[in-house]
Amino acid sequence: MKDTVTLNNGLVIPTIGYGTFKIDDKESENLVKMAVKTGYRHIDTASYYNNELGIGKGIAGASAPREDIFLATKIWMDDLGYDKTMKSFEDSMKKLDLEYLDLLLLHWPRPLALESWKALEELYNAGKVKAIGVCNYNIRLLQELLDNCSVKPVINQVECHPKLQQTDLIEFCHKNDIAVEAWSPIMKGQVLDVPLLQKLGEKYGKSPVQITLRWHIQRGVIVIPKASSEQRMLDNRDVFDFNLTDEEMAQIATLDEEKRLGFDPEYIYENGFDPARDLKNKK
Repeated sequence: MKDTVTLNNGLVIPTIGYGTFKIDDKESENLVKMAVKTGYRHIDTASYYNNELGIGKGIAGASAPREDIFLATKIWMDDLGYDKTMKSFEDSMKKLDLEYLDLLLLHWPRPLALESWKALEELYNAGKVKAIGVCNYNIRLLQELLDNCSVKPVINQVECHPKLQQTDLIEFCHKNDIAVEAWSPIMKGQVLDVPLLQKLGEKYGKSPVQITLRWHIQRGVIVIPKASSEQRMLDNRDVFDFNLTDEEMAQIATLDEEKRLGFDPEYIYENGFDPARDLKNKK
């Protein structure tokens, strides 16, 4: 099983990336350096995470050259529309202090997203970003984008884990040569409590987290797990020395409950995001 995926424009992305959600600027610099030291060559951030300054410093001070590191950031939903998207990109690049970006994503779908996509296409055609994609798009929204774009998205980053397996969406994406990347791939650690994953872990000498990450990879899904210790970073990448059988993959498929930890894309598309309203309802 390869540890990279080739995107539809020929760019190569590591299958396992380092996720930085809820990691602040102070922490992110050292954690990115640690991630690169332990072998990560794919870092995922976003303007909404408020850590791009630290991420940029971490990459600048990392033990690998810039050209060996695949970096993705995202345009937040409040910055949709052509002009706002362009400004958001420039702001991100200033904070990251980089000359180019590997991947620029729209963070959530909203009515102005098609206008923003035109901005992303311009940035791509100008060589300022090496690839463009989306996050949290369902089949309806992806089809709308495909019908109206001149540059196809390379990736759709979505919530995906054993309780929300997104089988139809993954099939649609792969059929259209769009890679799928999972956020919250280990369900905020909840996979540790799933008996089937525990049992498989005992068989292979792996943790339920490692079993889950392996399951994603065998489905052709890129993952961006978080980790705040060197050992956890190493463990999350130690998933290439075993294979789950077809029967075991089928067993994990039975865990699907279509249960979201985050928001439904259609809800965000219609209502946007209001922390006071939405986070209260999520508790």
